[in-house]
Amino acid sequence: MGTSLENKVAVIYGAGGAIGSTVAREFARHGAQVFLGGRTLAKVEALAKEITAAGGKAEAALVDALDEVSVEQFVSAVVTKTGKLDISFNAISVSQKGIQGMPFLELPLENYERPFSVYTRSAFVTARAAGRQMVKKGAGTILSMTATPARLAVSGCGGMPGAWAAIENFSRCLAHELGPKGVRVACIRAEAFPETPQIHEVFSIHAEANNIAYEQFEQAMRVRTFTNRLPKLVDVASAVTFVASNEGLTGTVINLSSGGITD
Repeated sequence: MGTSLENKVAVIYGAGGAIGSTVAREFARHGAQVFLGGRTLAKVEALAKEITAAGGKAEAALVDALDEVSVEQFVSAVVTKTGKLDISFNAISVSQKGIQGMPFLELPLENYERPFSVYTRSAFVTARAAGRQMVKKGAGTILSMTATPARLAVSGCGGMPGAWAAIENFSRCLAHELGPKGVRVACIRAEAFPETPQIHEVFSIHAEANNIAYEQFEQAMRVRTFTNRLPKLVDVASAVTFVASNEGLTGTVINLSSGGITD
C-alpha cells in the first residue's frame, strides 16, 4: 500500500515546530503541495524555502490556530489558489511549564484548564474550517496528534491527559458525522520522542519533580515500551503521511507508542 500524496493540497498548523516541520517535509517529499501555518512567520518561511529548494511545493503564512478568523482566512486563501483542500494536519503545542510535573493539589485552575482551552479550541476551529471546504468536494482528511497519557493513568500531567482524550473523542465523533460526506478524520497517538524541545522540556520537568536525572527518566520511558525504543520524529511523519494517503482509515487513533499501549 503506497503513501503517494501526489497532487494533494495540505495545510499544516504549527508548521514551525518539530513535528509540523517534519511532517511538512514528508508530505512534500510524497508529492503534496503544502501550505504552512504558524505564529512565527520567519520559521515557516524558512521551512517553505527549504522545501522548495529540495524540489517540493510550499508556501508559508502567519496563522493563529486558536483564532477562527485567522484560520478561516488561511483555508479560504488556500482553496482560492488551488481549488481544493485535501489534508488538514494540526501539530500545535503548548508549553508544559506549570502544567506537568506539579502535584495535583498544588495545580492552579488556570494551569489545569490551559491544555483544554488550547488543544480543543484549535482542533475545533481548524477542523471546522477544513470540513466546510472538504464536504464541497466530497473528499478530504483531517488529522491531529495526541499522546499516550490520553489512555493511561499517570500522575503529574495536569490537564494534558484529559485534553488529549478529548481530542481523540472529538475526532471519532467528527469522523462519524463527516464520513457520509466523504471526509475522513483520524489521530496519531504517540509515545514521547526526545527529539523535540517540548518533549525534552517534559522529561526535564518530570525528572526534576521525581528527583532523578534526565537520562534516568528517559530510560524509564523507554523500558515501558516493547522495543526499549521511543518513537522518532521520522516515525511520526511516516505515520501521519500513511494515514493521509490511505482512503480506508477514519474514525481511528493510530497507536505509535512502540508498545507502550496495547490496543
